[in-house]
Amino acid sequence: MEKLHTVVNFCIRYQKTLGYSIVSLLTIASEQIFSSVAFRCPCNSWNTLYGCVFLLVPALLLFLLGYMVNARTWLLLTGSCPQEKKHCCGFGEKGCFYLKVLASVTASTLVAPLTWIAVALLSASFYECAASGSSLIRHRVCRDIDKLTACRELLEKIPCDEKVVGQLLNENSASKVGLVSFRAQSQILGWLLIVTIIIVALISTCISRCFSPVSYLQLKFWKIYLEKEREHFETKAKEHAAQLAERNINCFFEATNPPPFQTPSNDNWQKISFPYAFSKNNQYYSMIHKYANASRGNISTVSEGDQICSALEFVDEAHTSEQAF
Repeated sequence: MEKLHTVVNFCIRYQKTLGYSIVSLLTIASEQIFSSVAFRCPCNSWNTLYGCVFLLVPALLLFLLGYMVNARTWLLLTGSCPQEKKHCCGFGEKGCFYLKVLASVTASTLVAPLTWIAVALLSASFYECAASGSSLIRHRVCRDIDKLTACRELLEKIPCDEKVVGQLLNENSASKVGLVSFRAQSQILGWLLIVTIIIVALISTCISRCFSPVSYLQLKFWKIYLEKEREHFETKAKEHAAQLAERNINCFFEATNPPPFQTPSNDNWQKISFPYAFSKNNQYYSMIHKYANASRGNISTVSEGDQICSALEFVDEAHTSEQAF
């Protein structure tokens, strides 16, 4: 039992890293399935379009899906455009704040599509199909060959039969071997993309930690506090919901007037559901903490001096780690 508790604590502590790892593994598995089952290069004039669709469209779909399942997206947008207002407040006085949150969401959403593109480039099937029909490659390879049409047809057949490379590259075009080494080009681009992603992720993490408004040990305490706050919130919410449901059911079956029952107002729910912003003047560990210390919840969602810190993204994630919808 103690070992299970240790494993659970480890998963909770590193849930973000584990989540990214699982998403990456699922993306890799999906790409392998698409490559072996669904992908069949036509080896004709459709090569470029067909290859680009398999290389980029799934990445775009994963990017959009990442926005849909990211709870911070809905934390930011839910209730931000009430019908009684003539315009959406999201890009008015809170525009900069919204954009910073969306930038953070975009960075985490890019994990799956970039993984798809990197793995697809390493497997080389999609790129090889797309490059064999490229007008740029076709022009550079076939410009010194007399039979231009035959050269283009052979070039398009490379993904289906690599033996045509020997027919395509004669003695006069031996220097262009690199231009038709599509698999090598694709794998080089794949490794370059992976290295670039790792370097950018490392640099951005170092910068965000460097500009963190609090120290390392305070961050550790902060995460412990948020974990306990979430546990107490879920317990209290279940108790409160059960009591409210019991009161309403009793009134229905007993045909009596409901007794007074205190429950948070819509405005108060909106205030504690807004994305967290750090303030040096009044340091709070969450929006609930901010609400509790204000006079009857008289707080503003965005105040002067508030800032979005990438090192503090876990504040929102503590209450939005469940299903986004």
